[in-house]
Amino acid sequence: MPNPYAPLLAEIPVQRRTAEILGGTTAYWIYGDDTADTTIVAVHGFRGEHHGLEPVVAHLPGIRVVSPDLPGFGETAPLPGRTHDLDAYAAWLRAFVESEAPGAIVLGHSFGSIVASAAVAGGLATPRLILVNPIGAPALEGPRGVLTRLAVFYYLAGARLPRPLGDALLRNGVIVRVMSVAMAKTREPELRRFVHEQHDTYFSRFADRDVLHDAFVTSVSHDVRAFAPRITQPTLLIAAEKDDITPIEAERHLATLFPDAELVEIPAVGHLIHYETPAAAASAIREFLER
Repeated sequence: MPNPYAPLLAEIPVQRRTAEILGGTTAYWIYGDDTADTTIVAVHGFRGEHHGLEPVVAHLPGIRVVSPDLPGFGETAPLPGRTHDLDAYAAWLRAFVESEAPGAIVLGHSFGSIVASAAVAGGLATPRLILVNPIGAPALEGPRGVLTRLAVFYYLAGARLPRPLGDALLRNGVIVRVMSVAMAKTREPELRRFVHEQHDTYFSRFADRDVLHDAFVTSVSHDVRAFAPRITQPTLLIAAEKDDITPIEAERHLATLFPDAELVEIPAVGHLIHYETPAAAASAIREFLER
């Protein structure tokens, strides 16, 4: 399926690098010119990897974006000897930014919004924070709470079955497609096919079932509300009116918990802002940075 954002992305130079962070090798990609005035470190969501944020990057020419794969996902190895809980991910992000992009603006999408918020609340130095599809309420209480509870059993089964069976279950293409269909809101056939292909290609590029289970438990056990009052940096929340994980009413409440935050609501989209409405997200980011 042709990538509808490929022509824009092709205009942006990209390079792959690696860094030794907390004893593991982190793979990351730099989009844009190293001499750019603004650098954003972009943290992807659960089961994703850096490719997922490329549509937003494609609409941000002139801004340098550093996009790592989270530990245990994509091309980044798991952190050796550690449980992949929120403390581990937040410590990793803080170490990564301090090592590879000190002073950068931090952006987190979905699960990445939890990681980014925890890291910034814990002392990660950044001038601003951007959260896309932030997890602003417990996932188990969202509009698709029943599906989330089914997901709990799914990941638990994947962790407890004999390893070959558990791994096959967690990488099952039919289940991945069901997840994709549940999240997609666009009615454009070509864009829906692109979204599904992206999930088919990248949603199962996790290191092993143990990392995946740790990350899932972390994703449903935390949300951004716990960290918002301690984040003093100007913060931009980009929320979707049809998000099935965090309803828009909860996002509006979340915005009030930050000392300095603004909320941009994007209509007719759900939890896939980065795929379905990346131009609107990029426009909100540019306006926020210009102010």
